[in-house]
Amino acid sequence: MNRPPWLPRVVVAAPFVGGAVAVVLSLAGGQPDRHPPRMADPPSAYAQPVLTRPLARSTNLLSASMPTRLDIAAIGVHSPLLQLGVNPDGTVQVPPLAKDSRAGWYRYSPTPGQLGPAVILGHVDSAKYGPGVFYRLHDLRPGDIVDVTRADSSRARFRVARVAEYPKARFPTDEVYGNVDHAALRLITCGGDFDRSSGNYLDNVVVFADLV
Repeated sequence: MNRPPWLPRVVVAAPFVGGAVAVVLSLAGGQPDRHPPRMADPPSAYAQPVLTRPLARSTNLLSASMPTRLDIAAIGVHSPLLQLGVNPDGTVQVPPLAKDSRAGWYRYSPTPGQLGPAVILGHVDSAKYGPGVFYRLHDLRPGDIVDVTRADSSRARFRVARVAEYPKARFPTDEVYGNVDHAALRLITCGGDFDRSSGNYLDNVVVFADLV
């Protein structure tokens, strides 16, 4: 059983604790009247993927180069990319909440265009700043184009294959983060209903895209 080197132990960060703000991933598409009163996501742990056979290496690959910018014309996203790591508790770091919300690349995933799933995360909205960078992520459709500019001045172009929504309690970690036999991209945000009693969105929206 092989564990991909980019697979995190958990995918979201801890909620507000004791009045101190812990940066969290409030992800997915909502309507303007669904802005939460505060940003918080519960910690979640996901199963280790099981690989049953070796994966063939695609010939349509790019060499490693850090991503610097994300452009998705279909939903008006034009964002510099931050680099995100892992918090001490094993949760994935997320972009800071700010007026000009930015997306972030999970730096333990492949760089976009390499073999495997490159992972980019972003906020949907906040009570203070309104819509985030991935506010309209749920509006993407199969065939839409996602462009990632890289540090070597090359561009990795991906075509959306599907958009899925999952309950956070049943997040399919190996499907999203696990090994694949081609260069892929995952865009992750929150979705579904907003639970005002807990201050959390209940689902995650995941966009699956493949290198063109």
